Amino acid sequence: MRNTKLMIETLPITKARINLGAVVKRVHLNKEYVILEKDGIPIAGMMDIDEFEDYLELQDPKVERQIKKSYQEYQAGKSRPARTLLAELKERSNKKRR
Repeated sequence: MRNTKLMIETLPITKARINLGAVVKRVHLNKEYVILEKDGIPIAGMMDIDEFEDYLELQDPKVERQIKKSYQEYQAGKSRPARTLLAELKERSNKKRR
């Protein structure tokens, strides 16, 4: 989990238009969020494309079902520590090389 402060800025759309390149650069490089306002009313938001793609993926019903299924398996104790899984995968890989 990132230990960074969430950066949200509200900008009038006219100011954002004038400084669009700089605003987009900050959103992308600093992972900031920008809320665009027209006449003081929020009308749109900006976020980095990687996060936006993740958001869109989570809207897929298949992904939602898989997350729910995985969570239920975890709750039922059908999980194992990542360290254990990685050790098993490494062992399998070594056996294939022999």
